[in-house]
Amino acid sequence: MAKKQNSSFENHMMAVQQGERTFENAFQGVSRMILQNEINKVVVNGKTTYDFSIFRTGKKHIIGMYDELNSFVSFVKDAAEGGSSKEMAYVLVGEPGNGKTFFVDFLCAKYREFLSKQENRKFTFKFVNMDKLGTYGRLTTIESQTYEDPMILAMNIFDDPIETKTYLGKTIGFSDKRIEDLYDNYRPLGACTGYMWNDIRRFAGGDIQEMFKFIEIVPVPLTESLGTVTGKYPAKDKITSSAVDLLGEESIQRLLHITDTNNPYRFDLRRGALARVAGGGIHFSDEIYKNKKDLVQVYLGVIQNRSIEIDGFKWPIDTLIIATSNNSEFNRFLAEKEEAPIVDRCRICYVAHNTNYKLQKELTAYTIGSETRTTLNKETLHQDPNLNYAASIAVTLSRLPVSEKLTSIETMKLAAGEVAGEKSIKTLSEVIDTLSQDPDITKRFGQKGLGQRNLGRAIQLLIESSETNEGNCMFAYDIFKAIERIILDYVTDGNDRVKFLADLKTAKGLYRERIMTEMFNAYMDEPLAIKKDVMNYVNMIIGIDAENLGPDKMWKYKDPQTGELRAVKIDERYIKSVEEKLGLKTEEQRESFRTSIRKIYGQKISVNPDYDFMDNLELVKAVTDVRLKSDIAGAGSLIGALANRTNEENQKLYDRMIKTMLEKLRYCTTCAQKTIEYFCTQEDEK
Repeated sequence: MAKKQNSSFENHMMAVQQGERTFENAFQGVSRMILQNEINKVVVNGKTTYDFSIFRTGKKHIIGMYDELNSFVSFVKDAAEGGSSKEMAYVLVGEPGNGKTFFVDFLCAKYREFLSKQENRKFTFKFVNMDKLGTYGRLTTIESQTYEDPMILAMNIFDDPIETKTYLGKTIGFSDKRIEDLYDNYRPLGACTGYMWNDIRRFAGGDIQEMFKFIEIVPVPLTESLGTVTGKYPAKDKITSSAVDLLGEESIQRLLHITDTNNPYRFDLRRGALARVAGGGIHFSDEIYKNKKDLVQVYLGVIQNRSIEIDGFKWPIDTLIIATSNNSEFNRFLAEKEEAPIVDRCRICYVAHNTNYKLQKELTAYTIGSETRTTLNKETLHQDPNLNYAASIAVTLSRLPVSEKLTSIETMKLAAGEVAGEKSIKTLSEVIDTLSQDPDITKRFGQKGLGQRNLGRAIQLLIESSETNEGNCMFAYDIFKAIERIILDYVTDGNDRVKFLADLKTAKGLYRERIMTEMFNAYMDEPLAIKKDVMNYVNMIIGIDAENLGPDKMWKYKDPQTGELRAVKIDERYIKSVEEKLGLKTEEQRESFRTSIRKIYGQKISVNPDYDFMDNLELVKAVTDVRLKSDIAGAGSLIGALANRTNEENQKLYDRMIKTMLEKLRYCTTCAQKTIEYFCTQEDEK
């Protein structure tokens, strides 16, 4: 045994046998990478689903896409366990700008990172001293063209599989069970490596130790720019694209050295994109259905047979094939009935836009950018604290379908896991299920709307506008003008345009309500003033029926957030005012509303003690209106006081509010003044 340790090929086989190195196919590698990380359960649109933490790590990670990620993980897992998925490609179909390419690029980056760890490294082999054989000219070292794993060579050492298994068991020390597991991933050697291995066998007279001297084990390069391990093939136009880009072609250079014209090594496979990812890699075909027919036919063969075929020679490959396509190209392709076999070999995943406005805030932050923006004069550009919210709700509303059961605002709130009055998450589930029955994919939930690229364009328009540059601030209300411009310029379908413009109007109404809250907080000189008042109302309606309520109407309760004992004076006039603002006229309506609030309180506080009811927009608006009216006789008078600053008292109020906005609410002078100005107009009043 000591003598055999000198052979690096035998060292590799022993390292695999002892578990120091791994031998697995592409599906097993990707599956292990995902599943060895934490997996959480989340509720999305009323259904429990899994959230894989690997996709949520890193500075710019994937946001949302729960259904798509679950679908992808189950596809890879099925293929890793030998299911039918291993003979299929995974195709992401959806509108432009909804994160398809970003998802694949992110997955590829994670996979390269995973393989860079020592225990997960991929290895291949090369033949050395080939010039000794006499028919290879000056070619001395020849690497496996498809980055075959040394264990593939190990399973093909002898022509007779029984002899090979005996060798692996007796000489290397693999148990029968391990040999069986190895052979689950068995594939023959590629045409050129098989041919050269036979040449070496003839030259060495069948002496296995002599043959091993021709083998050297090398790690597979992980450099992204080389296209090894993870490679991308973008669809090219009809003239410049050919099967050569995928499969490779005959190499004139090699023919100058090789005297044996039958040698398949005369084909240069690395010229094509597939051979470089053939050793357990990921092949990404961008816009697969944009390719011309003959190239799609090449893909059909590759997907089904998992081999590269040129002139009757075969090179088996081990690759996870992921592709993307937009809806229009995919529908055009489906219309050509003779192309059915390729679609049959693909697992289609329809990618929806993100429909959760809270998650959209993170995506909007990606689009706005983390770098400090500057004006054309190189001055720092301030970001209005309401900009992200305004942009996020505007694009999210455009992605929500029109439904008879829910208004767009109710749909938006339920999709973000919030309370929507009497409507429950069950209603949203029913709406989604009904829409998913529609054979027209674009009519399904979240399949149509303004994508990330459109949002990016809107932010570009906002930054380049003269108002933004003059005031050194990206004012939130201006984003609506920019998005309107994008809808008019980039949305071609007339019906979509009408719907998106109506959604934009709704978004402005929501922005108006947010500004009312902000103004109240500024007026109270307290960033969380409105939150405290909302919680006061909630605590009052819980304590109003308490047994230990004295004549002074003081109710003592334990604060679930801090655990301290608190006292609240129950002000029935305040409760009534809030409920009147909510449009609750009769005693039954009031009692029904109070019961629903108590129920929500009971459900939410047990799970999240910090729950603050701020997602209940109707309640927040009602409390804001009541407080604005009670603190200054009539809401109009705050608007009046801010709009008409001729007397000293009004000017003082204005200055104090501006000061609070600058110091406590993250505004700058421009957006503080513009926001107050907007508050004083009657625009977007519902």
